[in-house]
Amino acid sequence: MADLIIKEKTKEDFDKAYFEGIFRNIVSKIKGKSNSLLSFSEVIKMVKIKNETYKGMRYVPIEDIVGSEGRYNDFTREFLPERKNLRNRWEKIDEAHYKDIILPPIKVYQLGGVYFVRDGNHRVSVSKRQGKEFIDAEVVEIQTDIKLDASTTKEELQKIIIQHEKEIFLETTKLDTFRDISKLEFSSPGRFDDIMSHISGHQYFLGIDKKGPVSFEEALLSWFDNLFLPIVSEIEEEKIINRFIGRTSGDLYIWIIRHWDEIKSKYGKDVSISEAVRSYSAKFGEGPIMFLIRLIKRLFSRRKYERY
Repeated sequence: MADLIIKEKTKEDFDKAYFEGIFRNIVSKIKGKSNSLLSFSEVIKMVKIKNETYKGMRYVPIEDIVGSEGRYNDFTREFLPERKNLRNRWEKIDEAHYKDIILPPIKVYQLGGVYFVRDGNHRVSVSKRQGKEFIDAEVVEIQTDIKLDASTTKEELQKIIIQHEKEIFLETTKLDTFRDISKLEFSSPGRFDDIMSHISGHQYFLGIDKKGPVSFEEALLSWFDNLFLPIVSEIEEEKIINRFIGRTSGDLYIWIIRHWDEIKSKYGKDVSISEAVRSYSAKFGEGPIMFLIRLIKRLFSRRKYERY
């Protein structure tokens, strides 16, 4: 009889958690905020890893668990279940809670002050639902300069990383002491590494033209004055930024340079910057109406729930 009561209780617990997750997702969409767990693999691609250290068993604050290695689409940011096929496993763990059965510790990565689940997502979900504040975890720490907190969203993380990359770039090049860099802004991480590659390439070709060594500072300023600024000026004159909503002139510079190289390889070297800018806009740009349609589709697309 007691087992039957517990089974009914776990079923009720899952249903409440599942429908609360649906409600919170709706509220988040209305507010224009993300209610998703962070994907560990996406975060790792954005940050620069210094070292990885096994820290052993720790008592981890559940509120600091913000993402997952493989189940980031199965639970909300609050670790509420998003798929009905999670029920069986979820209810078994909930049942273990009611019977005071001790479960194995979860496994997590610690990165920038927060945690990502490697194994034990259901246990985190049930523990949080039952009001637990801490959970036993086997911790592997991944060291990086980026600092996060429990409220950091994917969009905020991108901004933090971009700003960090910009600071490193300026510390290395001191470009802001020589030029106005207000147009050197990007909407996604990794672009300042691209810029450093462009400067190095420009330094190499300058050396060939001058038949001698060229300093990094000379190459830096030449790149900025003779390559970056002219392309950005063309972007602004053609007003193509309006066809790439949410992007910056810096983003377009990166993409147009690649496109320019491609069409020069295909059609020959006599392709001007203006032609490359217009060609890229015509091929990849979209107007505000198409952007709005794509945005609506993305906002209101529903996940396909698996049967259980």
